[in-house]
Formats: sequence, C-alpha cells, structure tokens
Amino acid sequence: MASRCWRWWGRSAWPWTPPLSVGSIPSFRHQFSTQETTPQICVVGSGPAGFYTAQHLLKVTVGLGPVIFHQSYGAEDHRALEIPGEELPGVCSARAFVGWYNGLPENQELKPDLSCDTAVILGQGNVALDVARILLTPPEHLEKTDITKAALDVLRQSRVKTVWLVGRRGPLQVAFTIKELREMIQLPGTRPILDPVDFLGLQDRLKEVPRPRKRLTELLLRTAMEKPGPEEAARRASASRAWGLRFFRSPQQVLPSPDGRGAAGVRLAVTRLEGVGEATRAVPTGAMEDLPCGLVLSSIGYKSRPIDPSVPFDSKLGVIPNVEGRVTDVPGLYCSGWVKRGPTGVIATTMTDSFLTGQMLLQDLKAGLLPSGPRPGSAAIQALLSSRGVQPVSFSDWEKLDAEEVARGQGTGRPREKLVDPQEMLHLLGH
Repeated sequence: MASRCWRWWGRSAWPWTPPLSVGSIPSFRHQFSTQETTPQICVVGSGPAGFYTAQHLLKVTVGLGPVIFHQSYGAEDHRALEIPGEELPGVCSARAFVGWYNGLPENQELKPDLSCDTAVILGQGNVALDVARILLTPPEHLEKTDITKAALDVLRQSRVKTVWLVGRRGPLQVAFTIKELREMIQLPGTRPILDPVDFLGLQDRLKEVPRPRKRLTELLLRTAMEKPGPEEAARRASASRAWGLRFFRSPQQVLPSPDGRGAAGVRLAVTRLEGVGEATRAVPTGAMEDLPCGLVLSSIGYKSRPIDPSVPFDSKLGVIPNVEGRVTDVPGLYCSGWVKRGPTGVIATTMTDSFLTGQMLLQDLKAGLLPSGPRPGSAAIQALLSSRGVQPVSFSDWEKLDAEEVARGQGTGRPREKLVDPQEMLHLLGH
C-alpha cells in the first residue's frame, strides 16, 4: 500500500545518477549505434515509462540489442505554490512526503512534524489521496507493509486526526481515480466529510460525462448524499479520524503561527467555475476564508526538468516537444511518460503511452529513417565510466539489494525492510 509506482523510482533511479550526469548524456546521443547489424537502443530513465517502452520493444522484435536514444526520465520536481508563506516550516511537497515514507534516499532528511491535529493537502489527485491515507491509516495496519521503519516510527507518534484535501474546482474535476477513492472511503478508523451542498444538481449532469468519470462521481454522490446503512453508520460513528474534500477553494497564503516558526493555516479564495467541459476553469468570487492547520502539503502537480541544452524542452509545459513520442527536430530521439505528455494519468496510462512510443520507434526503424553509420554504442559508456572511476550498479546488483531487503523484512513479518542509505547499499555490493 505504501509503495505504488514509487518503488521503481526509489530503487532503480538512484544508482545511475552519478555515472550518467546531465552533462555527460549528450556525448552519447550521436554515438549510440553499433558497428554490427543489430540495432541497439538506450533508455534513459528507470521509471515505469522506461520499463514499459523497453518491454514493448523486446516483445515485438527479434535480435534487438540494448542506435536510438529514448528519454523517459520522468518528472523529477514538484510545482511550487508560489504564494506567501510557502517557505514556512510545516509546509512541504507531497512528492517529498511520499518519497520520505517510501524510502527514497533523497527525502530521508524530511522529518515531517505531525504534532498538529489537522493537515491540509492542496490538490485532489491520487498522490493527495495517497498522502491522506498514510496520515490517517492506523499504524498497526501499516506495520505489515513495506513502509520504512523510520516513517512508521514517526507515524506512530502522529497526532493528526483530520485531513482536508483542497481543490480549486468541483467534484466533476477531481483528478483522483475510483480505486483510490474507494480505498479512502473504506479506510479503517476514519470517516469521510463531504458537504452535500457541493453536489446539488450534479446527478442531472452525469449523462454528459464519460463512463469512468460518471462512476467516480456516482461514488462521491452516494457518499455525500445517501444515508449509510446501520453497519457503515456505526463504523463512521466510532471513527477517531476524518478526511474531507473542500471544493471551490484556491490557496492564497500559508498563515504563520504567532511565533512565525510554523504554519497555522491556509488562506483560501472561494472560487466558481466558468466554461464547459475541459475548458472549465476556477475564477475567484472575491470571498476569502481561513482553514486552520499545522501541516500543509502541496500536491498540485509535478514537472520535468530539461536534461541538457541539446535536448529540446518546453519550459512552460514541462515536456520534451514531440509528435507521438518522436522528439521534434531530433531524428533518432524519442520520449515517453510524463516527460512526453506531462504529469497526468495513472500506471495504465503510462503503459499505453510507452507502448505507442515504442511502436513509433519500430516504424521508423523498419522504414530506415534512423541515423546510421558505425558508432561505438554501449562501449562508449563503459569506457567513460571507467575513466571516471565509476563502478555502475547492474541489474544483478539490484537483485542482491532486493533480496537483502526481503530477508530483513522476514524477521519482522513484513514484505521487506527498505534500504534507504546509498552508502550502505554500495557497501553491501562491495562497491
């Protein structure tokens, strides 16, 4: 429950940062090929998009080696709130929080303060629900997951009892999916707080929306409007924790505590919707309200970073310009995942998207549209790493770390005990 797709990022991505620095990558782009007849492809990035693209290429081709460059290094950063008070202690990104409880080495110094009774998550997507669920799940339920021991120790001491998820728009525009919502509604020891006023007239509009959105909205409607049965009513009445969705609210400022050493709340602008369909946008009404809290987590989206000046990048959209995965004006360079389409969708979306990029690459290969000529291929990487004294972490090394984590978890009845210190990992591998 605590892992999801972060597992791949947390374990697969970090070893490659030192050997393949941003500055070194372009030196390979024009070298990747082979002096043999077997084409070779390099995938830069070890998240779901990279794996799915590689999987598709290997399934539909015969004799394809590991001339073409493929980028799927993902969205490594979070979108800033850009409001006053964002820098206060007690304010952090949901991305960093998820990395913290999942064991991502770069986030192990986060030290979130969970001594308050109310947390506010700015955003209404799957990551926001993930964070809320972790904050509210009884620790005894987390003990049998692969959440890190350090995170579990902090969560055991948590005083957070209420979590609000705030969105600029309404119930028809939430970004989470039905599976995650259902898990949240059924979370042991918690009850949902949904204002029926936010859902008035929504039933009549469901005819206009696609089926997945319709099913999601119907679940929200039932939870908000229908009287629960005796068993569910009893469960909610006995719940010691709660979570709720606040619609039509846009953050304007994180309010400081009296001593200025932390967050005391979020000032929100009340909004209304203009436009229809995908063009619907939230505009301020002029009204404001303050929502007290001691912890603020921003979950308003992720963004990719430019990897190098030689690779085109649209800073406004946060993507590599492309047509169906083919990078604009750079023959032989492809992209998939969030760096291709932006930080949207779930794992299934990424899988479909990555398969499409793989298909485009194969079409170009078959049509003879890719750069050709003798090039050193992977030997160039090996020589460069050797010259820098870098000892790469291989997949077999990853398997050793995986086995070590599983072995450590067996002693405590958990799926694994995650290694979170890169130096310890390298020591275990004899590097």
